[in-house]
Amino acid sequence: MAEENRVVLKNLGKTDPESIDDYIDSGGYKAFRKVLGMEGKAIIDGLIASGLRGRGGAGFSTGMKNRFTSEACQKCENRYVVCNADEGEPGTFKDRVIMENDPHMFLEGMMIAARAINATRGFVYIRGEYALSVRRTQKALDDMKAKGLLGDNILGSGFSFDIEIKKGAGSYLCGEELTLLESLEGKRGYPRIKPPFPAEKGLWGSPTLVNNVETLACIPSIISNGAEWYRTMGTEKSPGTKIFTISGPVKRPGFYEVEMGTTLRTLVFDFAGGMQEGKIFRAALLGGAAGTFVDGSMLDTGMGYDLLKEKGATLGSGAIIVMDQGMSIWEMLNSILRFFAHESCGKCVPCRIGSKQLLLLMEQIKNNGADTEELCGRLLKQAEMMEKTSLCPLGQSHIMPVRTAVQYFPGLL
Repeated sequence: MAEENRVVLKNLGKTDPESIDDYIDSGGYKAFRKVLGMEGKAIIDGLIASGLRGRGGAGFSTGMKNRFTSEACQKCENRYVVCNADEGEPGTFKDRVIMENDPHMFLEGMMIAARAINATRGFVYIRGEYALSVRRTQKALDDMKAKGLLGDNILGSGFSFDIEIKKGAGSYLCGEELTLLESLEGKRGYPRIKPPFPAEKGLWGSPTLVNNVETLACIPSIISNGAEWYRTMGTEKSPGTKIFTISGPVKRPGFYEVEMGTTLRTLVFDFAGGMQEGKIFRAALLGGAAGTFVDGSMLDTGMGYDLLKEKGATLGSGAIIVMDQGMSIWEMLNSILRFFAHESCGKCVPCRIGSKQLLLLMEQIKNNGADTEELCGRLLKQAEMMEKTSLCPLGQSHIMPVRTAVQYFPGLL
């Protein structure tokens, strides 16, 4: 059986997630203590050199995001670090695994990021449904304060930083960073127009660094072991490890942390144990609902940002939803489009009306087999129009599952 390479999940099963002493005994907070004696620029340079890319889906350079936030608005009194733990992508539960099993790992990463950009305050925006994640993260924060690792003049360093939990109300749209910031400010979860980006003008108009749980959880190990060590894993353009969440008719569904560039075949047939008895692999939806369909021709493709992009696919959140020969592509795509239509905030016309038009076209495809090719063309054209004109990533995301479903499975059969 293939073995995982656990970096983010290295403490899983070895330490008590509710014990700060266990985390410290395993080497926890050494990286944070280290950066207290470093200049912010040196911390950021190390993150850039590591090649760490955001694990939320876009894959943007984490170090560069830190740099932009650090350099923005030098006269601003406040800077913020926001952890996006609003994990609403169907098929994705990697951040939940971290928060429930090792909350101090991502909180330490958050503290290091705060020190790097000289932030004054932090927020963890967690889905309200993640009750255990909320409880264990709050317990971790309380224990950090008791140990002098959070609050005013941390460990006598002169650096002050505090973190507060905010619970989301279940909106998929609030997983998008600008919409999340609107919600954090106490407003309705509607998207903002960008630019400006959060690094320039984020929470309450101040420079704000927004990263997800897995991204932040990578940082302590990079600081402790160095950028060159981190680059020994993964690929040149996608260094490090990634947590993949695999669901569907496989023998061992679950989460697996492996090096970037590991093939889809290895993940499905080695780590997840292959297909269940009597099942034959047909397709996989990569990256969750806002991801891309692939067929068996992609099984030997490495799971890395650029490796997948070259073939028109996306890594996204790291979700892999496996489908067998008995499962309908039409049913899967239709459920995705229904989900998007339900989650649309309705602020912009292309998404509000377009999402419903896509569902009407799907019904026509189901009921008019003779016109399937022409209807699929119209479905694709509608999604392309939404991609170009929608205000936020929700309306722009329909194109990815639609385009790849039509590409790999003509007629959606």
